[in-house]
Amino acid sequence: MSEPRFTNQLINEKSPYLLQHAHNPVDWYPWSEEAFSAAKKEGKPIFLSIGYSTCHWCHVMERESFEDTEVATLLNRDFIAIKVDREERPDIDHIYMMVCQAMTGHGGWPLTIIMTPDKQPFFAATYIPKHSRYGLSGLVELLPRIIHLWKNERAAVLDSSQKVTNWLNQPEKNIADVISREVFEQAFDQYEQSFDNEFGGFGNPPKFPTPHNLYFLLRYHYHTGNTKALHMVEKTLQQMYQGGIYDHIGFGFSRYSTDREWLVPHFEKMLYDNALLAIAYLETYQVTGNPFYRRIAEEIFNYVLSNMTSLEGGFYSAEDADSEGVEGKFYVWTPEEVKMILPDDEAEKFCQVYNITASGNFEGKSIPNLINRAIDEQEYAKLAGARQQLFNQRQKRMAPYKDDKILLAWNGLMIAALAIGYRVLKKPEYSKAFRAAIKFVRDKMCRQNGRLMARYRDNEAAYLAYSADYSFLIWGLLESYQATYETEFLNLAIKFSDEQIKYFWDNENGGMYFYGSDAESLLTRPKEFYDSALPSDNSVALANLFQLAAITGDDKWEDYAHKLKDTMSGRAALSPLSHAYFLSSVLAREGGGREVIITGAENNPLTDEMLGFVQNSFLPDTVSIYYSDNNSKLKHLIPRLQEMITQPENTTAYVCQNFTCEIPITTLSDLKLALEQSSE
Repeated sequence: MSEPRFTNQLINEKSPYLLQHAHNPVDWYPWSEEAFSAAKKEGKPIFLSIGYSTCHWCHVMERESFEDTEVATLLNRDFIAIKVDREERPDIDHIYMMVCQAMTGHGGWPLTIIMTPDKQPFFAATYIPKHSRYGLSGLVELLPRIIHLWKNERAAVLDSSQKVTNWLNQPEKNIADVISREVFEQAFDQYEQSFDNEFGGFGNPPKFPTPHNLYFLLRYHYHTGNTKALHMVEKTLQQMYQGGIYDHIGFGFSRYSTDREWLVPHFEKMLYDNALLAIAYLETYQVTGNPFYRRIAEEIFNYVLSNMTSLEGGFYSAEDADSEGVEGKFYVWTPEEVKMILPDDEAEKFCQVYNITASGNFEGKSIPNLINRAIDEQEYAKLAGARQQLFNQRQKRMAPYKDDKILLAWNGLMIAALAIGYRVLKKPEYSKAFRAAIKFVRDKMCRQNGRLMARYRDNEAAYLAYSADYSFLIWGLLESYQATYETEFLNLAIKFSDEQIKYFWDNENGGMYFYGSDAESLLTRPKEFYDSALPSDNSVALANLFQLAAITGDDKWEDYAHKLKDTMSGRAALSPLSHAYFLSSVLAREGGGREVIITGAENNPLTDEMLGFVQNSFLPDTVSIYYSDNNSKLKHLIPRLQEMITQPENTTAYVCQNFTCEIPITTLSDLKLALEQSSE
């Protein structure tokens, strides 16, 4: 194998995405003061390219253009070229994606921005081919035109970039409104109107899982009893699983489907999707009791723990769609390949069930799926041996590239999912996994002063953690506490919540800024309120603050929660479907929310029964606390316990709502009765 002909400054980076471009003939810089100084000194505009390591179209643009010496010559001569990994620097990506969407009406990756040496953008696009085609301008035609404008019409270019910058920095408008019952009804109506009755999901292809839409519908069903809401959740989860977006051989979900049926995905698998989907399946299992949903959650965890977990306990970010330069090659089959592995009768049965045909359903081969052949759990179990044999054979193929960087935000989501999994399913391997991940964060992703870091790779933690890192980790810690009732997790949730307020809270207008007050100052300091592919940091922070207020009784968390709710309510009222997680967070505290406090000796049968009932039930408006003599430190975090609990050895439950506790409960049947009625 010949040595690479070129090496640029990305060679010293840790990001897998940047390292993928380290041998391009383009003279890439990482985002750095050195790059901007060079641009100012040489009087050149900046060509900023943002993507991530498992992005299919990023690979296409690299092969077509960034590995091409003709394009490289144009870029090296006339521009300072900067590469950014959007997963390491979501702050940069968020700002310039806003610019792209405003200038072009759409967004996506790879994101291409051309800007002044002062970081002010004047051109935006996503994927750009080398040569013009299909109505898209090509780089070899576009770059000379931009340089002509830069050299000959500089004043107009600078005026344009200043207008964009002014738009980014326009004063924040707080839209005064309250969240009324009508907003929840409106959200449900909009989901119902966009629901695909045949294949589940919402809207037109491409179809994304977006699990927090399902969280809202489950909570809407819980509060209203509306069966259509639950039907939309179940239909979506069933159809997604049956489609090719689910890996029926090795488990786990791909990022999205290109078609209505969920058949053909972009095959990359993201940690965050699988974490959020595991929660959706677990909650639906709690609501319905259907073991199908439990099995899918278990399979997702099987995939993550076997394939996406580092030896140190952190969770890797993603797996690529491509292998050997071909999208999906690792995942597709022909009948002949199956027959080489299984006996003829088993092979025929397997191909029939999983729709593996001679004609194929994806570029001449077949993505295993159950779209037209749903099977029951008994039949599924009978095929376990055949699936395992295909999995073993597939392991011999060249696997897709794995992005092994560890992102704090996505680890927080997986910690939350595993903690919920342990709470509901009581599998000790889930407890072991989320504990190891929390320890990893504390050992590897904290500075000596306690400040969290956003990314870890190759023994280096880098980039001050963003608000989403804090929100998602705190979510995971609160779930860990309610799965184990270990005071350490609650202590950490409080500690990091204090830090989030310190570094991100806007004292003037409310809400969390995207990046911290101690971080690099960028073109603007935005906030993220919309729930898109992921819930926003502010929506999750709202749920966290409400839970901390309910658990600790500390009014400061309640005050911050209501300020944040007020900041977001007007936006949510204007666009309910863009605020699904926010609406879920509000629903959880409508009517004051509930706290269940259980006290009793450990390993006492009644204590175990009460705790088991609370932990296994779907109670999204309820937080739970367990107190025994063995965790007496809890009284320091929750002062009201000192007055409530006088005989901790006696198993007793207290159900509290709206700052009022009902009479002590001493039987499981009375506890069930007290919790049967949903909060109105």
